[in-house]
Amino acid sequence: MDDAVPAWRGGWLNRLVARPGFQAWASHFPLTRARARKDGAELFDLVQGFVQSQALMALVELDVMRRLRAGARGASELGRALDLPEDRMQVLLQAGAAMGLLRRRRDGRFALARKGAALMGVPGLEAMIRHHKAFYSDLSDPVALLRGEVETELAEFWPYVFGAHGEVDPGVARTYSDLMAQSQRLVAQDTLRMVSLKGVGRLLDIGGGTGAFLEAVGQAYPALEMELFDLPQVAPDAAERFARAGMADRVTITPGSFREDALPQGADAISLIRVLYDHSDSTVRALLSKIYDTLPVRGRLIISEPMGGGARPEKAGDVYFAFYTMAMRTGRARSQQEIADLCAEAGFSGIRRPRSARPYVTSVVTAEKSI
Repeated sequence: MDDAVPAWRGGWLNRLVARPGFQAWASHFPLTRARARKDGAELFDLVQGFVQSQALMALVELDVMRRLRAGARGASELGRALDLPEDRMQVLLQAGAAMGLLRRRRDGRFALARKGAALMGVPGLEAMIRHHKAFYSDLSDPVALLRGEVETELAEFWPYVFGAHGEVDPGVARTYSDLMAQSQRLVAQDTLRMVSLKGVGRLLDIGGGTGAFLEAVGQAYPALEMELFDLPQVAPDAAERFARAGMADRVTITPGSFREDALPQGADAISLIRVLYDHSDSTVRALLSKIYDTLPVRGRLIISEPMGGGARPEKAGDVYFAFYTMAMRTGRARSQQEIADLCAEAGFSGIRRPRSARPYVTSVVTAEKSI
């Protein structure tokens, strides 16, 4: 490896900004201090980001926000309840208030803040935070992760998810399954805001897991026929979900693997909800080609999942999900343009990329089989 760090060449403004003396001057000069201080605060947020995530993990694991639902409490009272020294409890509560999750009252006690209440109201968010223990472990040496030199903990989830018979801890598998089912509700809500299924007679959801997306679709479109196609391991939980929702007679559950089995026929729309980013380009190409051959003329394809920003990088897809899928070692977060290009390569036309209001939840690409 060539580890020589090159000298500055070109980019006079960056050279100037990189000088410590300039930073000290700019932070006080009236015309530049606002920008310099804003940049400084944002840089410090990057530096302390991992510490914030760990403080958040502690707040969630100790159920601090939920313990404050009934009213404000002090560090002494909470510390006794949680078996933490009062001074350490105070540190955690102060951190929660600094992050906007808690609110410190004048009497020194802490109450739940609006952002903390919102955290509890987002489906699957607390489960995701708890699940991050494995992800944080994989990120402990990010350079080794980038070089592919580590065996990642997140990769251990995939034998369960894809139905292989590897040794997977049942507790870990259940955590992952619950996380996917809970967070799928948010994805379904945002997907259905961007995509209309009017005119669709039958929707086939490939890789639909326990049916959270189809349940949301069925509630929004009561006359729509639906079919779930996924591994046999998820069929019992999916059947139970549809029965609870009163949709058992509207949904066909077909067990199978899209990599090995033929896709069910008869749907005029097919959805892929958080499927492609789990897989390599070769697997994605094969799946899109198989879907194209399965759909009738004017049949529709709906793809919804976290996506990168492409030419305009954004944090959710190009930081969080990019490194998450790297740790999973199975796929990658593609941009809308990349997915659109893969769809076009498979033969699809009429490709649309609606703007997502919450790209950290999901983004969408739709396409149509024209011939």
